[in-house]
Amino acid sequence: MENVQKVMTFLLENKLLLSALLVFFILLIRRLVLSRIRGDAMFLSEDQRKWISLTKNGAFSILVLSIFLVWKSEISEFALSVTAIAVAVVVASKEIILCFTGSIQRASSRSFRIGDWIEVGKISGEVIEHNLMATVIQEIDLYHGQYHFTGKTITLPNSMFFTYPVKNLNFMKRYVYHSFSIIVPGFNNLYPLLPDLIQKIEHHCEEFIDVARRYNGVIEKHAGVDLPGPDPHIHINSGATGEQIVHVMLFCPTEQATHLEQHIRSDFMDAYHSAYPDKASAA
Repeated sequence: MENVQKVMTFLLENKLLLSALLVFFILLIRRLVLSRIRGDAMFLSEDQRKWISLTKNGAFSILVLSIFLVWKSEISEFALSVTAIAVAVVVASKEIILCFTGSIQRASSRSFRIGDWIEVGKISGEVIEHNLMATVIQEIDLYHGQYHFTGKTITLPNSMFFTYPVKNLNFMKRYVYHSFSIIVPGFNNLYPLLPDLIQKIEHHCEEFIDVARRYNGVIEKHAGVDLPGPDPHIHINSGATGEQIVHVMLFCPTEQATHLEQHIRSDFMDAYHSAYPDKASAA
């Protein structure tokens, strides 16, 4: 017991050594816990990512608290000595403060969690990690209607949450309102082609339409708004140079959106070629 007291007294008198030991043991335990959570899995599940993020944030908080307790008296003296330059310190650490308060804003508003799809400004992706300073996402190509991962990992400083609105796109992980346009040169009456085209779209969608209606109802109930619905929507307008633009929107599984678009484009081209063979040949 006496030896233990001597060791503790020695460590308290040598705070640099005590701090180094604390950092070593906390990081060692953090590494062991993360290794246990990861296991041998090649791809991390959503639960694994949550536990990894929780472990990293917890270890960081414990490390900061431990170092603060060890150096509490020195920190207090230092705080008193820098009172005169407090304003300069705040200005210099403005971005850090914004990142920290952005993390608090995210946690209090519950705008997203790990595994959600989000869009911040023009950046969109799936959240894989967040901490006090930044949020890490795997980028998803939404602007080209592909809905696939690009392979790029983006680190967003939490200060961005005060500059850009955060859009939670989590419902798009399963089903999405997929919109695309078909441009037709010339000015022909395309409306007679629409009933047959809608029938073909419904045929392409019949294998999932019941699930789509239920999922659409769940989204409407959760959001509290009247959404367009799961049935396909088609409308036509004219471009600035006289061409006609056929707009198609359908509610479909995210992973099938691109394939369905190609089928529908093919169906429309076949119908247009049959109805206006001369125009199609000229185009």
